[in-house]
Amino acid sequence: MADMLKNLLPLCLCLSVANGLLAQTASSASPRQLFPGLFEAVQLQRVFPDNKTFVDAEPRDQPAVILAAYEQMHRQPGFNLKQFVEAYFRLPSANGPTYRTHVQAGLRHHLDTLWTVLQRPGQDSVGKYASLLPLPHAYVVPGGRFREVYYWDSYFTMLGLRASNRPELIRGMVDNFAYLISRYGFVPNGNRTYYLTRSQPPFFGRMVELLAQNQGGDAARLRYHAAVLREYQFWMAAADSVAPGLARRSVVRLPDGTALNRYWDQSTEPREESYQEDVAAAGRTTRPTADFYRDIRAAAASGWDFSSRWFLPGQGLESIRTTQLIPVDLNCLLYEVELQLAYTSRLRGEKPAAVALEKQAAARRKALLQYCWDGKTNWFVDYDWTRRQPAPVRTLAGLYPLTVGIASTVQARQVAEGLQREFLRPGGLVTTLATTGQQWDAPNAWAPLQWMAVEGLRKYGQQELAQTIVTRWVSLNEQVFQQTGKLMEKYNVQNPSALGGGGEYPLQDGFGWTNGVLLDFLNSAARTKQ
Repeated sequence: MADMLKNLLPLCLCLSVANGLLAQTASSASPRQLFPGLFEAVQLQRVFPDNKTFVDAEPRDQPAVILAAYEQMHRQPGFNLKQFVEAYFRLPSANGPTYRTHVQAGLRHHLDTLWTVLQRPGQDSVGKYASLLPLPHAYVVPGGRFREVYYWDSYFTMLGLRASNRPELIRGMVDNFAYLISRYGFVPNGNRTYYLTRSQPPFFGRMVELLAQNQGGDAARLRYHAAVLREYQFWMAAADSVAPGLARRSVVRLPDGTALNRYWDQSTEPREESYQEDVAAAGRTTRPTADFYRDIRAAAASGWDFSSRWFLPGQGLESIRTTQLIPVDLNCLLYEVELQLAYTSRLRGEKPAAVALEKQAAARRKALLQYCWDGKTNWFVDYDWTRRQPAPVRTLAGLYPLTVGIASTVQARQVAEGLQREFLRPGGLVTTLATTGQQWDAPNAWAPLQWMAVEGLRKYGQQELAQTIVTRWVSLNEQVFQQTGKLMEKYNVQNPSALGGGGEYPLQDGFGWTNGVLLDFLNSAARTKQ
């Protein structure tokens, strides 16, 4: 399969994806690579409450000059590290343009205004040693501490942009992701140098489809065919070199020969944006440090950072084992990509490629149904390929097979029954059934998972349950907005009077994907009433 894919693009493109190596130039070197010693001091001493502050800061001078000054000054009596950083770096602004909520103007007015607040212009360039990666077109950031575009967030943001009739912004963001694929061989977690070792759930194909349905049809699908294919090659790059029962990079080869995928990060170092947290957590585990950091980073690549989904049952972050799991959601998304590429390959007259992609999609579908369906719990779960058994944790990722249409009618009904019985709460769907203090566990809920669940339920005729989720989620969003004047990154669906919490950083407001899903739900509710 991988050999076939390599023949579909010029060899130079394939090699750049396959080797996974990133040139350490000034434009792609990360803050830790640019400022060794100084970086560790700032992050470990917690100069700023949030480790992300320093990695987002822009150097005022060349790294060699700053490091020489640091070496000369930091051992002197009375040296103040924070003052040094503030003198040699421009610290980031948290929220961009100043904005004051007018609750009395209503939720829709707030949502429409927020696009302007969260929008950032395209850049021809940024500071030579800044961590921000320039993008050619305008884009929308999530908000709060998240000052850059994020990959899977953006699909759900685009749903709101569609509802707000902003087609140019959708097109520009799709072009930005195509640019990133062309430049780096994949879509990074976000447009920062310290995210260049990992991606996120591959929603680019869905972005293209959303664009095509509203602007251009098959012409748009064909326009982005090469970019969708190249990203797919990134995920499948090791498929031709891994033996059955083993894994390499993002690819797991099952004993029967089927190739499925896992989340992966190229690095085995602490995350730069959460450096102190990762170093501290590594001190609490008995696992090899490199393996621990890899699994921490792979969980960040999943978007679910962090959740009991990735832990050993009853244990915490110290037991994280992300790379030992074949995630059901990731493989559902790649199944869709394979069908999408098969379709556009036929449009291009490339029948052998289309047939090969359809064969791969069929094999992936068969494997998902075989390995990820847990008949004991009637739920789709991740598959533990190292233990050769379904993972024991049930999560909302189990709705993805409904969203992409691979579940049987009976399976969809059983999932819907379990969803209503165990996951449905006063404010919507809880992410998992475990309460751990991690932000992707109970009692928290997240907009993208509400939307994917509703989409899947509607596909299988579960309209009443889907509408119940929409109604409860919209009501919770409106209630919190009336109380706080804000839309949040995550919500507490078990106790709607309390805010979401947990995780490594304070609750953020803004918030790109919440706004997008809320607008889409409001519009769908309005259509239902007509």
